[in-house]
Amino acid sequence: MLALQGGSAHGAFTWGALDRFLEGGLQFDAVCGVSAGAMLAVAMVQGLVENGIPGARAAMRRLWDSIGAAGAMSLVQRSPLERFFFGPDLSTNVLWAGLETTMRLFSPHQLNPLGHNPLRPLLEDMLRPELLRSPNAPRLFVGVTDVETGAPVIFSGAEITVDVLLASACLPLIFPAVEIGGRAYWDGAYSGNPPLWPLLTPLPRDLVLIRGQPERRRGVPRTPAEIMNRLNEIACHTVLETELSALPPGLRLLAVDADPALADLPISSKFNTDGPFLMELFEAGRSAAGRAVATAKIGDRTA
Repeated sequence: MLALQGGSAHGAFTWGALDRFLEGGLQFDAVCGVSAGAMLAVAMVQGLVENGIPGARAAMRRLWDSIGAAGAMSLVQRSPLERFFFGPDLSTNVLWAGLETTMRLFSPHQLNPLGHNPLRPLLEDMLRPELLRSPNAPRLFVGVTDVETGAPVIFSGAEITVDVLLASACLPLIFPAVEIGGRAYWDGAYSGNPPLWPLLTPLPRDLVLIRGQPERRRGVPRTPAEIMNRLNEIACHTVLETELSALPPGLRLLAVDADPALADLPISSKFNTDGPFLMELFEAGRSAAGRAVATAKIGDRTA
C-alpha cells in the first residue's frame, strides 16, 4: 500500500521517490494521496492501466512537465541574477513580495471570488475517468478536508474529478474553498497527511509512506509567512503521527525521509515551478527512495 504526501512544488520530491520505486518494479495494490500527492497518484494509476510501469512513469513525468510549463507562464518570474544569488527562493522577487503581502491582507474570497485556479486546465487535460474505472486499476483514494466539520473525506475511484483534486490541494489562504455536492473542502493534509485508514482494509503486509514535507525545521520562524507555514506543517504532521502511532502490529512501515532534501529550503520555494528546480527535487526524491529501499531490503514485490 502506498501513501503520498503533498507539498505544492515540493511534490516533485514525492514524484522522484515514486519513480524510483516503480523503476525497481515495486507494485502497489492501493494508493492514497493528498494535494500534489493525489495528482501523482491519479497520473500513476492511469499510466499503470494504460501501459504498466513504463506508462505510469511517463504519465507522472508529463504531469510535472505540464506544471513546469504552466509555471513558466507565471507573472512571478525571476531574473537570471536572482536565480544565481538566491537559488529557489522567491521571496526576493518584488512581485512575489507584493502577492505575499496582499494574501495577508485579503482573503481569497475577496481576491479570487470566482475561484480561478491555474491547475484546472492542466488537470482537465490529465484526468481520464475511464482509466480509473478499469478493473485493472489499483484502488485509489484522494483525501480532502470538510471545512465545516474539519473531518477527513475520502473520494475513491470513479468519484475522483478535477474538482476533487483541486479541493485536495486547496490552500485556504490562496484559493476559495472548493464546493462539491453542496459541501466546501480544503486541502486534505489538514485532516490526513495523507489519510492512512483507507489503506488498512484488508490489512496489508507493508505500507510505503512518501513524505513531501519535512518533519523538522531548524530555528524559529520569524516572518508571518514562515510562522504560518510552520504552524501548517505542525498541524499536518500531528494528524499523520496520530495515525502512525495507531498502526496495527505486524504491519511494516517504509517511510521515505524528506528532511535532508526539503528542511532547509525557503518557504517560498514551495511555489517555485522552475523546471531545473523541479528536476533537482525529483533527483533528490529518487536518491531518498533508493536509500530507503536499500535499508529496508524490500526488493521487488507487492506492497
